[in-house]
Amino acid sequence: MRISVVLRYVGMMLLFIACFMLLSAGISAVSGYDSAFYPLVMSSLLTALTGAFPLVFVDKAEQVTNKEGYCIVVSSWLVASIVGMFPYLMWGGEFSLVNAWFESVSGFTTTGASILNDVEELPRGLQFWRMSTTWIGGMGVVMFALVILPSLGKSKMTLSNVEMSSLAKDNFRYHTQLLMRLLLVVYLGLTVVSTLLLKMAGMTWFDALCHGMSACATSGFSTRNASIGYYDSAMIETILSFTMAVAGIHFGLIYATLTGKRSNLFRSEVTRWYVGMLLAGSAVIAVSLRLAGLYPAFTTAFRYASFQFVSLVSTTGFATADTNLWTPLAVVLLIFGSLVCACAGSTSGGLKINRILIACKMMKARIRRQQHPNAVIRIKLDGAMQENETVNSVMVFIVAYLMLTLAGTVVGTLFGIDLETSFTGSVACLGNVGPGFGEVGSLSNYSVLPSGMRIVCTLLMLLGRLEIFGLIQLFFMKWWR
Repeated sequence: MRISVVLRYVGMMLLFIACFMLLSAGISAVSGYDSAFYPLVMSSLLTALTGAFPLVFVDKAEQVTNKEGYCIVVSSWLVASIVGMFPYLMWGGEFSLVNAWFESVSGFTTTGASILNDVEELPRGLQFWRMSTTWIGGMGVVMFALVILPSLGKSKMTLSNVEMSSLAKDNFRYHTQLLMRLLLVVYLGLTVVSTLLLKMAGMTWFDALCHGMSACATSGFSTRNASIGYYDSAMIETILSFTMAVAGIHFGLIYATLTGKRSNLFRSEVTRWYVGMLLAGSAVIAVSLRLAGLYPAFTTAFRYASFQFVSLVSTTGFATADTNLWTPLAVVLLIFGSLVCACAGSTSGGLKINRILIACKMMKARIRRQQHPNAVIRIKLDGAMQENETVNSVMVFIVAYLMLTLAGTVVGTLFGIDLETSFTGSVACLGNVGPGFGEVGSLSNYSVLPSGMRIVCTLLMLLGRLEIFGLIQLFFMKWWR
C-alpha cells in the first residue's frame, strides 16, 4: 500500500476543513473580532499547511487501490478529529487536551455529547466552529468520499461502503457518484429550510443557522446551556422534531419522493416502520408521563415525549426536559430508541432500523424452516432480495455492537461510574446519540466522567461512526502489507 497516496488525499480533506475554520474566523470578525478570531485563523493556517504539504511532494495517482481508498476515508476521520482540536486548545477555557479531543470527536462523529458546563460562554466564532465540525461530520457520511474525492476511480464503491452502509444503496439505480451528489443536495436543502423556519419561529439568524446545521447532521450541539428547553417554544420544537425525523430517513428516498420516482417514502417498508416507531413510542411515553402526573395534560406530555423520543431515535440529542425524572417505562423506551435509531442512508448512527428488520425477518425465517425443513425462504427488505452475505454481515454487526456496548459498560464501572451512567453513556456514544441517563442525562454533560472514561467514550464514538469494522481494520498489521 502506498502511504504517500493516502497522505495526499487526507491532505485534500484537511484543506477542506481549513476553509471551515477560516469561515468560523469570519464569523468572529463579524461579531467584533471576538476572542476566537486569532485561534481560528492560526488553526486554519496550521491545518492548511499540514494539508498542503503532501499535495506538494506527492504526485497525483491515476488509480487508487481498494485498500488505499479504505485507509483514506478512515484516516481522514481520525486526522479531522485531531486538527479539530486546534481552535479549542488555542482558545483555552474548559478545553484541556482530553476535553478538546472529546469535543472534536463528538462533533465530527455527530454525537453531540459535550464536556462544556457553560456553552454560552464560548464566543460566536468558536460556537460556529463546533457546529461546523458536526455539519462536516454529517455531510461526510453522505458525500465526503465521492464528492470531495472524485478522482478515486474504481475505488469509489469501496469508499462508499466505508462512509455509508451497503443497506443504504438498495433500490437505487443511480451511478454511485450521482447518488452521493443527490444526497448532498437533500442535505443542503434540509439545512436551508430548517434555518429559515427556525428564524421565522423566533430564533436569531445565528441560532437558527447553528441549530439547523446541528439538526440536519443529527448531532444535538446547541448554542444554549439548556439546549432547546431555553426557548420554551412549541413552534421551535415542532420544526426541529420534523427536521430531526426527516434527517433520520434515507436521503435518497427523500429525493426520489420530491422528484416523483417510484422508489419513494410511501413505498418504503423501512420508512413505515421508522415513522410507526416514532409515533407509537411517543404516544406510549406520553401516556406514561400523564398517568404519573408529571404533566397536567396529555397534549403537554405528548409535546415533551415526542420531542425527546424523536431526538434520541434520530441520534440528535436535543433536550427540552430532564428525562432522569421520567417514569421507568419512559426511560426504557428512550434507551430502546437509542439502540435501534433511524434508517440507513441518513445522518443518524446506531444499529439502524434496517438491520433490526432484517434480524426480525431472519428469526421469522428460522421458525418457518423448523416447520418446513425443505422450504427455500429468501429475505427481502423494501422489495430487494437480501444476499446471504448481507444478512450474515447484519448479524455480525449487531453482535459486535452489543459486545462493544457491554465492554463500554464494564470499563465505566471499573472507573467507578454507576451502572446506569456507564450503560446508557456507552449506548449514547456508540450510537452517536449524545445524552444518556444518570450523570450524563439530557440536561447534563460528560465533564463529570474521569478523563480515562472520556477517552473511552471517544473511541466508542469513532467505532459507531465508522460502522465498527472500518476503524478496527486499521489495527491489523497484515492490512498494511
